[in-house]
Amino acid sequence: MTDANFALAADSDFDDLPRTLRRERALRDREARERKARETRERDGPSLDSLGEPPPYLARSIPPVAYGDDPIPASVQRFEVPFVKLAAFFLKAVLAAIPALILLGVILYFAGKGLEAYFPDLVRMKILISFPGG
Repeated sequence: MTDANFALAADSDFDDLPRTLRRERALRDREARERKARETRERDGPSLDSLGEPPPYLARSIPPVAYGDDPIPASVQRFEVPFVKLAAFFLKAVLAAIPALILLGVILYFAGKGLEAYFPDLVRMKILISFPGG
């Protein structure tokens, strides 16, 4: 039987704590760091940091917020593309599609010829187009 002594207190470095306790511990640690930084700033006097606190998205001391696997709701309100650039994009797409269609036609032609060679008993169907009265 193994003799494992695990710390049961929430202040230990045991990472298998409930999420609420981990958040509380992270909050206490962050507040302690901020308090220590504030005391250091007050003790050292004015410096470059006296310009003010950076915005929250630039602060390196605050860890990024993890949202989990849930998608963040968002909607696109406006999508502006100049007409000339949009027209150029579609012209490029048309020109890029031409070789693809030729290649697809060649592949289908040889696939049909291969089926015709291996299965000569297949019924070949031809489409007859006629114009009445002409």
